[in-house]
Amino acid sequence: MCPSTPTATSTADPVVVRVTGRVLPADVPRLCAELSAKLGDRGDPEAVCDMGGLTRADLTAVDAVARLHLTARRLGCALRLRDTPAELTALLHLVGLGTLTRGAQTPDTS
Repeated sequence: MCPSTPTATSTADPVVVRVTGRVLPADVPRLCAELSAKLGDRGDPEAVCDMGGLTRADLTAVDAVARLHLTARRLGCALRLRDTPAELTALLHLVGLGTLTRGAQTPDTS
């Protein structure tokens, strides 16, 4: 299961959804509901999806990112990926979702 932890403490902080572990298909609707609930009526221009804890980059993780992106857009918000593993970035590009990784920070591996 893919637990997530809220980190937004005020309206000045961006909404953050953390993805950790391996994303299972059953996690995707829950992650979207979490993002939707956190955004609520805040009117944030951007939300952050922290992918730093992802342990397996696969098509389920790609599905989660795509659905989180759509959820954010429906609520008038952009989704920015943070600490995106290189494997996930490659998969997003492969399936035509590479634009979602623009400006995404990747962890320093040095």
